[in-house]
Amino acid sequence: MGFVTPLKWRNIIYLTLTHVIVLTWLGSYLFMGRLPKWQTLIYSFLMYEMGSLGVTAGVHRYWTHRSYKASLPLQWVLAIWFSMSGQNTIKDWVRDHRVHHKFSETSADPHDATRGFFFAHVGWLMMMKHPDVIREGRKVAMNDFINDPLVQFHTKYFNVFKLVFCFILPIATPPPLWAESWDQAMLCRFFVAFVAILHTAWAVNSFAHIWGNRPYDPNINPTDNWMVSAFTMGEGWHNYHHTFPWDYKTSELPYFINVTTLVLDTFAIIGWVTNTKQASPEVLQTTKARKKHFAPIGSEH
Repeated sequence: MGFVTPLKWRNIIYLTLTHVIVLTWLGSYLFMGRLPKWQTLIYSFLMYEMGSLGVTAGVHRYWTHRSYKASLPLQWVLAIWFSMSGQNTIKDWVRDHRVHHKFSETSADPHDATRGFFFAHVGWLMMMKHPDVIREGRKVAMNDFINDPLVQFHTKYFNVFKLVFCFILPIATPPPLWAESWDQAMLCRFFVAFVAILHTAWAVNSFAHIWGNRPYDPNINPTDNWMVSAFTMGEGWHNYHHTFPWDYKTSELPYFINVTTLVLDTFAIIGWVTNTKQASPEVLQTTKARKKHFAPIGSEH
């Protein structure tokens, strides 16, 4: 399709500078042998995990697909964790993802993988949205957010949430608690927990729509990709997810390279997660048989 919409130079400059600065900074530190303290590495990993869970368990499995019910305390936890991921508002994320599922691999798909790996991964953020994406985004069902005070509050004060939980608190914690240098705290935050979260989230749109297996529905582009699942805490079983988008596990096997499901089931023990939806074995087998029956020969591989 080519560059059918104008470029968003603000996003291009921001994303390019972020990567150039962080990678140059990281490379110079590694060259000089300046490594962060072990406490900072563990802390950064925890920040990465929490930010990722805000995406996987929160804005994706809960707010977009309503695949389970979350208690109010858990909703606040997920909203804060999502703020740590450095992405956009809950409502914008949900709208784009619902349109993506409804019009996957069409001009109305915000990150249509048929336009190439780069576009699906990050290029879609560097261009104005296709008119079809805008049109369908205005029509997609979002009624569940009209009377949701938490989401409304988070949207209203989104910039504050993002600034505090994505940058200020994560950077300000290591220096006073274990005497980490401020520059190391900033580097670990921007590289390990910010840039890394963005790329793993984008990998679901790119890698898991191009490379992998299609055991549940050979007729669609999304694939099951175990490597993507390993980095995204279980979001790489994408052929399954697009076949059964309402399943809270997003995979047939609940705990196989799927940390998010393990976390949700842990919250279920204390009553914070209830009414989980999942495909029964009968529905699973019937759907697989029906999809494969109408698939071109060899397309399931």
